[in-house]
Amino acid sequence: MTDQALAPLSELAFAAGSEAILKDGLHHADDGELFLERARGESFVWDDGRLKSASYDSDGGFGLRVVAGEAAGYAHANEISSASLTRASKAASIAKRGHSGTLALPPVRTNAKLYSDADPLAAPAFEAKIATLAQIDYYLREKDPRVVQVSVSLAASRKEIAIMRPDGDIRTDIRPLVRVNVSVTAEKYGRRETGSAGAGGRTDYSQWIEAGHLKALADEALRIALVNLDAVPAPVGEMDVVLGPGWPGILLHEAVGHGLEGDFNRKGTSAFSGKIGQRVASPGVTVVDDGTLADRRGSLTIDDEGTPTQRTVLIEDGILVGYLQDRMNARLMGVVPTGNGRRESYAHSPMPRMTNTMMESGALDPNEIITSLKRGIYATHFGGGSVDITSGKFVFQCTEAYLVENGKIIAPVKGASLIGDGPTSLTKISMIGNDATLDHGVGTCGKAGQSVPVGVGQPTLRIGGLTVGGAG
Repeated sequence: MTDQALAPLSELAFAAGSEAILKDGLHHADDGELFLERARGESFVWDDGRLKSASYDSDGGFGLRVVAGEAAGYAHANEISSASLTRASKAASIAKRGHSGTLALPPVRTNAKLYSDADPLAAPAFEAKIATLAQIDYYLREKDPRVVQVSVSLAASRKEIAIMRPDGDIRTDIRPLVRVNVSVTAEKYGRRETGSAGAGGRTDYSQWIEAGHLKALADEALRIALVNLDAVPAPVGEMDVVLGPGWPGILLHEAVGHGLEGDFNRKGTSAFSGKIGQRVASPGVTVVDDGTLADRRGSLTIDDEGTPTQRTVLIEDGILVGYLQDRMNARLMGVVPTGNGRRESYAHSPMPRMTNTMMESGALDPNEIITSLKRGIYATHFGGGSVDITSGKFVFQCTEAYLVENGKIIAPVKGASLIGDGPTSLTKISMIGNDATLDHGVGTCGKAGQSVPVGVGQPTLRIGGLTVGGAG
């Protein structure tokens, strides 16, 4: 194992003379930092009755950013040395050519710690992980003879980061992350349907494996598969829709959340640009982004610029009150950063991104919302979807949904998709449940080619006038 794999990141940075190099690179710049990272990850996939894949990877390096006005220069390398840092500084400094700025103040410090330094790769042992996967496969096949296929996966990572400012100040964070998933295919009369369930967070494996949580996920995946075996073709047309709590918040995340990120609003490309203080949603609708929730998948003690995360209210009682900001966009828009500067790795420049985004509870009993439907769809789980961030137009596929007529659930439906646009949908929310919850820890958000872990959530909601696409 190399010295770079053993030494603390801060020691490597100082040994390479990074303080002087960074100070020179950021002279006359408005902002910037040296971001150092060391990461390890593993994944296991059990499929078709056998271990299909087992992988391990490690990576590390630095990214050096120089910000001048609206320009940002970024250079990275997987070797932390004086030579590579010097080359990166020269390359990134192109951004400040002809610019004479004053370096922004560093982020405030925090004493908060939202997750432990756990190393989820360390335990349980390799053999125990494989045995757990095999046990879940056996459990599902024994539980129901209709099960014809089982896929179980475990994945974990541990990232160490250090963020250096030109005065030598360093902020550090250690970020564990695990995710478990079960997928089941069941067959009846020649028809096959699939259900899946997953969970995770910034912990080790213990609560997901040793506490039996994985078996509960297996039960849930099987339940969804069996429900879909009896599903009828989804109706089509414009109708009211009730969305269940938790994971259906992915629609809010995609169709609304991205439009509330600072860069889109600074550039005027979001449907929410210039609407601070205006009504953008029905009364009672409050949307927040909260990166401070302990052990949650989307949480961060500090963001990838060193700013402590926070609870940011975006929409309050239907009124737009704020955007999500990194340091660069906040400076250019004359506001304060919200701790939402995120990057996929040291090879990527930060940008405004969500953490855990959710709509808060209302006052209604969820059953009251469902029984209010004359004819519509009750959707509880979503699969894939697509969104145009500029307009907020979306299409989402339902993986578990039901036809409701005269307030009663008639039958599960297959092939339902929801079509609409986020800004309009916000104004058509007519009922809000008292059961807001976050998803179980499976969200991954993509933006500009970068993927980061996130949380999504909401209460049960009734939305009017969505277009439902289906099979008939």
